[in-house]
Amino acid sequence: MVTAGQCEGESGMPAGAPDPPSRPSRAGRDLRAAIGVGVVLGAAIILSLLMVRFVFIGIVAAAVAVSSVELANALKRGSGTRVSLVPVLVGGQAMVWLSWPFGLRGALVAFAITVLACLAWRFRHGVDGYVRDVTASVFTAAYVPLFAAFAAMLVRPEDGAFRALCFMIGVVASDTGGYAFGVLFGKHPMAPKISPKKSWEGFAGSMLVGVGAGALSVTLMLGGEWWEGMLFGAALVCTATLGDLMESLIKRDLGIKDMGNLLPGHGGLMDRMDSLLPSAAAAWMMLFWLVPS
Repeated sequence: MVTAGQCEGESGMPAGAPDPPSRPSRAGRDLRAAIGVGVVLGAAIILSLLMVRFVFIGIVAAAVAVSSVELANALKRGSGTRVSLVPVLVGGQAMVWLSWPFGLRGALVAFAITVLACLAWRFRHGVDGYVRDVTASVFTAAYVPLFAAFAAMLVRPEDGAFRALCFMIGVVASDTGGYAFGVLFGKHPMAPKISPKKSWEGFAGSMLVGVGAGALSVTLMLGGEWWEGMLFGAALVCTATLGDLMESLIKRDLGIKDMGNLLPGHGGLMDRMDSLLPSAAAAWMMLFWLVPS
């Protein structure tokens, strides 16, 4: 039996030549790896919500720690900015875990203490770069753990597992719709200087799929009205898109491609958190107003 390594295959590679590297999709991803990682992460989150919903808070806390480290390292290698990582990590865990028993007050008090700790922690490195480093530390604390605390707060009510699922479904639907429509129909760049591959056609796909997913999830899981679900889905599409663009700006400013390399096909964990973080705050606020527990 002749194998691919013993003769010239359909790709035209000569016998004995090394296998060609996996080629990214038109959207710039290693699609098979990205799908595999996404399925594993999604399954872990869904199981945590359906079995013991407060395990979801532990997953959020772990993601916050990893993402904070990745962002701090990216700032250091891209611009030489020194994030006060210890206060950010400790304060970030406090924001997430205190949001469980104390809600928004717990997260905001923890954030305020974290800011004070970052201001003091930087004293030991002297005057040069103080404002730059402190600003980056406060930005990291707000951008990662404070936003993520809203995801943790989603699971506090009795129907919290379904609230968190609506949030996850909305963001995944937005990302999937945008990816599919962008690959198939994308011709008009949305922000060519920020993210050349993001198109208005992709945004339309995000809105179409995201609004539909929001309407279905909010009505079926939370008993809300269809129009409430549509508003919820539209809000998540907007914040998810803004989150993607914001991180693209950060990476372009720092001159880096990915925040890390933890997840095959995705880059770092922070590269997957970009749309989730601002959307967590939007999901909590929209559900708080539209479908109060």
